[in-house]
Amino acid sequence: MFNTLKKSLMVGGVAMATVCLATAAVSADKTTLRIQSHYAPEQLSGKLAAEYVDNIQTMSGGEIEVELFYSSSVVKTVETFDAAATGILDCDFTGGAYQTGKNPAFQFVGDIMGGYDTPYQQLSWLYYGGGLETAQQLYNKFDMELIGWWVYGQESLSSSKPIRTVEDLKDWKFRSPPGLETKIFEKLGAKPIVMDFTEIFTALESGIIDGSDASSLANNTGLGLYDIVKHATYPGFHSMPSDHLACNKTVWDAMPEKHQRIMKVAMESLALRTALANDVRNLEAAAKLKGQGVTLHDWSPEERAKFRAAALASWPEFATTPEAKALVESHMAYLKQLGLAE
Repeated sequence: MFNTLKKSLMVGGVAMATVCLATAAVSADKTTLRIQSHYAPEQLSGKLAAEYVDNIQTMSGGEIEVELFYSSSVVKTVETFDAAATGILDCDFTGGAYQTGKNPAFQFVGDIMGGYDTPYQQLSWLYYGGGLETAQQLYNKFDMELIGWWVYGQESLSSSKPIRTVEDLKDWKFRSPPGLETKIFEKLGAKPIVMDFTEIFTALESGIIDGSDASSLANNTGLGLYDIVKHATYPGFHSMPSDHLACNKTVWDAMPEKHQRIMKVAMESLALRTALANDVRNLEAAAKLKGQGVTLHDWSPEERAKFRAAALASWPEFATTPEAKALVESHMAYLKQLGLAE
């Protein structure tokens, strides 16, 4: 049994009561885990996370017990990884992209901008392109073990004007997350503006930006973006974030192999169901939006190739550590194997 750890949490600068959290209890036939997700229980991804937990508990005959914390209720989303690594939690159910400040290598396991066309290609790099072994070296460096990915698919750009080609990106002002994406779009003549996710709606309404990189077509619809702007890229091509399950390595290594196997195989199920569920939701959203006068722009293979070329040219600029360089080399080799890069 691991010692009980106490951490005083700070939210909005106000000290909360000290919370006492027990770390994982692991024995030959029992594993108890505390896992945090950034998703809310009513979101599709939150429901899928709950399904994953139910699967591993059921398949283990109750030998694995999980307490799942939704909506980053224990620590902030960006702090989940460290909370798991230090024993406040046991596993991180968020994503590697939140950890690029630790090492830019996390960009290439969190959001491989411009790399793969489908979640299935991206997952195949992990399982058949040597990706898991390469990524594991990065995670282990921070005392964590990467268990698997769940990838919901390409995100869509939303815009007040048509975005049919690379040329249409010239001088296009849009909300962008920080990091690699800004480098790529600047190369193509766009004007990315880094702002918080919560500011997108107001910025579109006031004309501060012409468009946004927010999320998938279905999620953008849920945000109400197409009540304001009437153009979107679909299917997307620029960004496909990977959520992960990563666990404290000491805890993971102490678990019985049968429990490890259950958790890994269940992650493969979660990955497939996530991609399929989001395919369905995006198709439904596309049909609905067309009926509401929103124009969807499906880029040609030639235009997609131009964007990928700009993305691949930006990768080395962001890969400033040995771990990041190793991941870029791994992706490049696999993209060439698939015929997606020269």
